[in-house]
Amino acid sequence: MQSAPATRREIPGATVARLPVYLRALRAAAAAGTDVISSEELARAAGVRSSGLRKDLSFLGSYGVRGVGYDVEHLTEEISRELGLHREWSVAIIGMGNLGHALAAYSGFATRGFSVRWLVDSDPAIIGRTIAGKTVIGFPQFEQFADDGVIAVLATPPASAQAVTDQVVALGIRSILNFAPVPVHVPDGVEVRKVDLATELQILAFHGQRAGVEA
Repeated sequence: MQSAPATRREIPGATVARLPVYLRALRAAAAAGTDVISSEELARAAGVRSSGLRKDLSFLGSYGVRGVGYDVEHLTEEISRELGLHREWSVAIIGMGNLGHALAAYSGFATRGFSVRWLVDSDPAIIGRTIAGKTVIGFPQFEQFADDGVIAVLATPPASAQAVTDQVVALGIRSILNFAPVPVHVPDGVEVRKVDLATELQILAFHGQRAGVEA
């Protein structure tokens, strides 16, 4: 049902950030028994404009069929492949404080192709404990497994975030998800995504305050 794919172009970072949203919407549509979805329907489910959606998907070489829409299964495969989800990624959660505990127990990783294989901490009092069915290990043991196929999730205190980042980069890890509320510096070739929950709450507070003033 798809037209011939166009020549692929470099995908902008903003588009990459929206692809997981489209993928989630497509999976929901498939679960509801939808085989073909229009750009308007997909855009509405993803919370974006249909013109922006079509532009994003054009970077994949996927234009759909005018007057018909997108084949849900085919587009799901396209986006999954572009995101690298046709393989299972190994994840190491580093820092077993309250946030690390919560992330270790989160079941959503496995359903998206990410396998949490290691829980890592430097505290001798925590190493050896069992959390969410896995034994916490120290860095010396983790060194045996770490390579560029591992994604490191940092759930460390702010004061140790940079030192831990330096350690994981030295082990060959090239993908880091940073939950510590401080920026970390990495060399070229290492990708860091930052998740700052406090900042997001502050942004919501700002919008909530404005809404209250305008009401």
